[in-house]
Amino acid sequence: MSEHTDLIIVGGGISGASLLYTVAKFTDVDDVTLIEKEREIAAINSHRTNNSQTLHFGDIETNYTLEKAKEVKEGAELLAGYLEGADPDREMHSKRSKMVLGVGDEEGAKLEERYHDNGFGELFPKLRKIGREEIAELEPKVVEGRDPDTELTALQTPDGYVVDYGAVAKSFVDAAREEDGVSVHLGTAVTNVDEGGDGFTVETDDGDFAADAVVVAAGSHSLQFAKEMGYGENMSLLPVAGSFFLADDLLNGKVYTLQMKKLPFAAVHGDADVHDDGVTRFGPTAKLVPALERGRLSTVSDFADVFGFSPASFLSYANILSDRILFPYVVRNLVYDIPEIGKRAFLPDVQKVVPSVDAGDIERAKGYGGVRPQIVNTETKELDMGEAKITGDGILFNITPSPGASTALKNAMADVDTVLDFFEEEYTFDEAAFRDATIGNFPRLDAEATDAEADDTVTAEADD
Repeated sequence: MSEHTDLIIVGGGISGASLLYTVAKFTDVDDVTLIEKEREIAAINSHRTNNSQTLHFGDIETNYTLEKAKEVKEGAELLAGYLEGADPDREMHSKRSKMVLGVGDEEGAKLEERYHDNGFGELFPKLRKIGREEIAELEPKVVEGRDPDTELTALQTPDGYVVDYGAVAKSFVDAAREEDGVSVHLGTAVTNVDEGGDGFTVETDDGDFAADAVVVAAGSHSLQFAKEMGYGENMSLLPVAGSFFLADDLLNGKVYTLQMKKLPFAAVHGDADVHDDGVTRFGPTAKLVPALERGRLSTVSDFADVFGFSPASFLSYANILSDRILFPYVVRNLVYDIPEIGKRAFLPDVQKVVPSVDAGDIERAKGYGGVRPQIVNTETKELDMGEAKITGDGILFNITPSPGASTALKNAMADVDTVLDFFEEEYTFDEAAFRDATIGNFPRLDAEATDAEADDTVTAEADD
């Protein structure tokens, strides 16, 4: 048995790394251990090739309600502020223009309503409504070759953070390791978590670890561990694998299309790669796969564990996939993986962003794309679009924080409050210092900065 530790975090992706950073730097918890099955931090879904590299603020994500955008905005600003302070040379991120593009009168009217009537222009002071001429100045290829009689509208902002989430996760872990009492074990697979009368035993292929509290932040596998311990019986997963198509230098920033209603998956967009602005990525696609990790057959049996093969799971899948919008979308995404046929089928999505592209200009990216699990509520038999957490007695399972990596630090801040309640000792969280190191560095407009300072004053007074 290894030496006892106060807290064990299982999973070294952006979620687990964010929590490790927050606990180590801003609480007085004595000992915290992170255990990761891969030999490096953020090797799976947080790796830069396996996600959209987008920091979601809620400004151009047209499937967000105003209330959802308000929640996401703070989380994105926490991470953006961290990047501004910790990555001045932009080795972990790039900052470019981003926009959501409306093609035609109907889409233009939707963006107009969203900006003026629904409150998004007020919530995001840097967001602007622009037309064809300004779109052409920022993104020439978006206008080039398009019918001049087609109306073009966009909501645009300079806050287009393109992020290497794997590099960010590593920076969190490196910062945490500077503190006493932090231990990181890589290449160590957790095989079981056992709850006893005096805490938890985390069994691994490299020995056992003991802890007073445990947080499982292992993505899709978190629900697998939860179910093995008797939690999450009313939940299943719908694993969705995202892929991308690559082209040469076509875009300067990030260009989104409007979200299709009723779909939980990201709208197709084009953007320059975080580390190579000469490569443009288009995607993601969204293919259903019976596995918890892309390209790993060993995780098919893991999917079977979380699916459960219960009548409720089968009925839930049938109800979800029978939707008249979702089912054709699922079928179409299966076609995208077929050589030659796939890219021609995907081409109209690309041409909505860059009309002059033809099939010979794009290639499916090999080795790109991760698995994003969608939570299935087997009681309502519907997809659960919210944040997925399960809290037990001394243990917390983070399954798929929504909208993912963008709110990793906000999730960590919330999880710290939960974790500190697990302990009998009186540990504290220095939220003011946490905010200074993160959201305190986020660049604002002058008027916005004044409002933010006023909000911080109110928060500080409330804490006192």
